[in-house]
Amino acid sequence: MAKAKLESDGLKLKVAVATQGSKGLRDRVSDVFGRARIFTIVDVEDGRIKGAKVMKNPAASLEYGVGPIVAEKLVKKKVDVAIAGEFGPGALALLKARNIRGVEVKVGTNVCRAVDNVIKERMPK
Repeated sequence: MAKAKLESDGLKLKVAVATQGSKGLRDRVSDVFGRARIFTIVDVEDGRIKGAKVMKNPAASLEYGVGPIVAEKLVKKKVDVAIAGEFGPGALALLKARNIRGVEVKVGTNVCRAVDNVIKERMPK
């Protein structure tokens, strides 16, 4: 399981959310992970959302080999947590092997709400 980075003043995470479109923080969580067309990469600092960037999934239209490509892309982006409506068992194993935690949420959940739930779970009590 990925370990959150705790700095002296708070939680620091990078979260990749498989999204339905390219609206960033205003978007909704996709029903799929590896074949999601768009990922919203959310920066969390001091336990708060500090910003987000929209990234096209370079593997979304490939017939085979989607999981490893997506996992490596997220590693390069230094992602700690990935959120989607559903992960296949292969995708979860690939993420876990790269110290990225996969979190399933209800399809259509607002990106901010999904990330906030991960933050709340990770904040020191």
